[in-house]
Amino acid sequence: MATDDSPQAAFARFVRRAVDDAKNARGWTVNDLASETGVGRSTLFRWLAGDWHDYPELAKVQNFCAALDVPVSAAFRALNMPGRTPGMTARPSRVDKDLQVILDRLTDPTVSAAEKRHIREALRRLATRPIRKTA
Repeated sequence: MATDDSPQAAFARFVRRAVDDAKNARGWTVNDLASETGVGRSTLFRWLAGDWHDYPELAKVQNFCAALDVPVSAAFRALNMPGRTPGMTARPSRVDKDLQVILDRLTDPTVSAAEKRHIREALRRLATRPIRKTA
């Protein structure tokens, strides 16, 4: 069970707001959400309940945010990422470092709005492009 200050509870609140907004603004059902975001119904329900121990898959979080036009940085803040949290390795991974650079640029007041928009568009394209399986 998620405590009020846990990453699970914070992420559940973030997901609830995004889901409610999608339902109100777009009229989406849970099935629509699953289809449009690429996140399965059971995963959505686990996220909403804060019922997870391992952090959500980055690709699923990115797809969820991209489909709902929600900044992925908001999801990362809710998850308390990329900083260290219980259950994560002590040494930052290459992905954590890359994400931190991106988050820093998106929150840097000296970076132009046009550049921030370009970064977000690039992230959306990357998050929604088909994954090519290699043999």
